[in-house]
Amino acid sequence: MGRTMELENFRREYLQGGLQRDDLHTDPIAQFEIWLKQAIEAGLHDPTAMTVATVDAQGQPSQRIVLLKHVDERGFVFYTNYESHKAQDLAQNPRISLHFPWHMLERQVKICGQVEKVSAAESLAYFSSRPQESQLAAWASAQSRPVSSRQLLMQQFNAMKDKFKQGKIPLPDFWGGFRVQVSSIEFWQGGANRLHDRFHYTRQGSGWEIKRLAP
Repeated sequence: MGRTMELENFRREYLQGGLQRDDLHTDPIAQFEIWLKQAIEAGLHDPTAMTVATVDAQGQPSQRIVLLKHVDERGFVFYTNYESHKAQDLAQNPRISLHFPWHMLERQVKICGQVEKVSAAESLAYFSSRPQESQLAAWASAQSRPVSSRQLLMQQFNAMKDKFKQGKIPLPDFWGGFRVQVSSIEFWQGGANRLHDRFHYTRQGSGWEIKRLAP
């Protein structure tokens, strides 16, 4: 047995500033867009990277990192293989949680809601905008399925490259987007002495209720 890592003393203070109710937009999507723009301008690595949490039929949660590809008043959009682990979970239980860990800004955003598939037209528009290699990878990878070796994966990739070398790469019928329809959003800003600022938006009819939560 190796020496146990002593993690108890790994801590730091959060001193970049607090968050007040008057600082917040009444619409959480608008507030998220403000924070996302600030994360991009601050030069954060992968500011659109988010943890996507789903739950399978046995109640087992699962998480993975996915890139946000669109956000508007209708919700948050990401793309995936519809036969992947996450998609199978969502087919049985459409409830989902997203998490943006903007540590450098001492901020987090947590989103809860339900998913719907985006239209085929939306999926095609995004798929067509991807680099050709990414389009080929969508065809080559049976996402979340066992694969015997990277060599086999590359063989499949090269086979797709040869198959579609003469023309436009079509949208796979097993690939597309999910839109997260938001039911609640929490904005977290680090504070000194672990007295963090947390504001929770909950959908109420056509508007939003905002509550401060204890850290």
